[in-house]
Amino acid sequence: MRHGLFATAAFALGLALAAPAVAQDLQDRPVDPPPPSPTAPVEDDQIEFSANSLEYNYETEIVTASGDVRLFREGNRLRADSVTWNRATGKVTATGNIAVVNPQGDVAYGDSIELTDSLKDGVVQNLLIVLDEGGRLAAQRGTRGGDVVTLDRAAYTPCAVVDSEGCPKDPVWKIEAVRVTYDQVRERMSYKGARFSLFGFTLPLPNFSHPTGDLGGSGLLVPDVRYDSINGIDIAAPYYWRLSPNRDLVVTPRVFSNVAPMISGEYRALTGDGAYRIAGHLTYSDVLPQTAEAGDASQNELRGYIDASGRFQLSPEWSVSGSIRRVTDRTFLRRYELSNDDRLRSVVKAERIDRDSYLQIAGWAVQTLRFGDPQGQQPIALPAIDYRRRIADPLLGGVIELQGNTLALLRTEGQDTQRAFAGARWDLRKLTDWGQEVTFTAYARGDVYHTSDTLSTEILGYRGEEGVQGRVIGALAVDVQWPFIGAFLGGTQRITPRVQLVASPPVRNLDIPNEDARAVDLEDSNLFALNRFPGYDRFEDSARVTYGVDYALDLPDFALEATVGQSYRLDAQPTLFPDGTGLFDRTSDIVGRTRVKFRDFVTFTHRYRLDKDDLAVRRNEIDATIGSRRTYAQLGYLRLNRDIGDELEDLQDREEARVGGRVAFARFWSVFGSAVIDLTDRQEDPLSLADGYEPLRHRLGVAYEDDCIEIGLTWRRNYSDIGDARSGDSVLFRLAFKNLGR
Repeated sequence: MRHGLFATAAFALGLALAAPAVAQDLQDRPVDPPPPSPTAPVEDDQIEFSANSLEYNYETEIVTASGDVRLFREGNRLRADSVTWNRATGKVTATGNIAVVNPQGDVAYGDSIELTDSLKDGVVQNLLIVLDEGGRLAAQRGTRGGDVVTLDRAAYTPCAVVDSEGCPKDPVWKIEAVRVTYDQVRERMSYKGARFSLFGFTLPLPNFSHPTGDLGGSGLLVPDVRYDSINGIDIAAPYYWRLSPNRDLVVTPRVFSNVAPMISGEYRALTGDGAYRIAGHLTYSDVLPQTAEAGDASQNELRGYIDASGRFQLSPEWSVSGSIRRVTDRTFLRRYELSNDDRLRSVVKAERIDRDSYLQIAGWAVQTLRFGDPQGQQPIALPAIDYRRRIADPLLGGVIELQGNTLALLRTEGQDTQRAFAGARWDLRKLTDWGQEVTFTAYARGDVYHTSDTLSTEILGYRGEEGVQGRVIGALAVDVQWPFIGAFLGGTQRITPRVQLVASPPVRNLDIPNEDARAVDLEDSNLFALNRFPGYDRFEDSARVTYGVDYALDLPDFALEATVGQSYRLDAQPTLFPDGTGLFDRTSDIVGRTRVKFRDFVTFTHRYRLDKDDLAVRRNEIDATIGSRRTYAQLGYLRLNRDIGDELEDLQDREEARVGGRVAFARFWSVFGSAVIDLTDRQEDPLSLADGYEPLRHRLGVAYEDDCIEIGLTWRRNYSDIGDARSGDSVLFRLAFKNLGR
């Protein structure tokens, strides 16, 4: 009898596992699932059961368990009003308020279950299966034969069947079918005579199938439909191949009404050591130079883009990673709205990391997509090696960090530079009896450079001297912070004055080429840095004192952080910093940052630089987010008013505003939008083509999203004309069904 009852449970559970779905009556049943067994598990080949009564009829050889019958085995649970076993025919029947729960939490309901004498095949009447993830399947009749389950007059939906007040409602979408077949070996669900219902509208479907479970399976994905004024109507129909449990491939044909089709693909693989992906796009279409105007003659070419990346962990210390991004021409990505990047970087590197050391061996190359930026001037780094080791100072205490670095930059039509240096930095942190935090720093470095073809670099300050050059760098610093902490307004406030003294002898900077220290600007993040140049090729010499104060206030639901500071150079030797960077004169400009947060509703950050003479705002940067997760506004503003000469290409002034937001309404609906506006004019940047108000791009859309479907309609406009990537409108329609598999 134990064996027979277990087969009953196994059959119902097999149906629960068979399909992520629901019945013609998709509403919940008036019976609670059985709770877990209150006793310890029994052996695998046995089941535990309980019932109010147990009877055996010797004449008919029928065993009957009745009254809240409970069966338990290996995490599977069954509840029924009555279970009978006919020993003569081998037929087992469970009836009345049947509920079955599998170990994954899926619940199957039915009015009756009948098993054949094989105790493996059988029939369930009025079946309902509720998956733990939320999907449900219902059928008037379910039949199991071997590894195949057949459901008659079935329906499936992953959507909610009750509203926010618990009242029954029709699901947003569902699939109804005359017959649904589930093959447990192939892990696939097939539909015949199916109809698809969305918001009450019904659409007949051809015979189709989809995989079950979390692993997915091969098949068509939801198409992507969009429109833009250049390419016309764009329809993408991706097809997914599940090559193996750790490898898959998506191939996407894209058809346009105005231009030639495109083929796209993405291959992904997960190995025992890591993962990698390879994506690409290929088409044959017309190309216009970046300087072309609308209506100019074009030339058809084979065009494409490859984007590949991967990372492999070879051991606990060693890893290898890399990425490749290459495109055939400078307008392809924008023409097909694949990316707005104006430079593509490809890199490969090997890293070794342990507790006290770091080694990186890398190489990288840059492809420029900028107008008027020669590709031959773009650097290729091979190799780029950086090694660091941290050791404890056995004499004075503190930490010593040793560093070795080498870099070779090659250009096909420009200056070549090779660099190597070795350095050491010592830091000792002490806390005084009065609570001051004092940090002592000593730094020493020796550099060797070799450069050639310096005349191909237009900016004189970036060239350096031809041939081999060397230099020695040294610096000493003392940094003192004195925090004062106390209660304030029911919270805590902290005031931390900070003073730093740095001394460094004169450094041969102009004899050295400048490859990585060009975009220098004084801001709060580098105010107290030992070297306020961003790279290694320039080092700030002379003696200076830097002073500032940090403030923090923490209250319930409110936080405020602020930093302000300035520096003063103690000697009068000429500075290397360009005029307008905030560091040209002996007294620097004033820089600061303010951050305000109120609950999760308001986040506001303001970074600024004020001219030391008249407090004119030289840098004004604002980022703010206001609202909840469903309704919010994002604001951004940046103005660089540094008045630096146009001979330094990396330090031009600009002004830009960004705005975005989303407003939720009617529970599942929302409208959203964003815009980027270039506010730069010729007075700020003589090379700018903007007139002080030049929209770059914007978008506006409406979306619906609930527990089982996403629908979105977005209108975009791009205002930039670059070659065949012309300004114009585009419309994107997005439809995604949740829990339908791939």
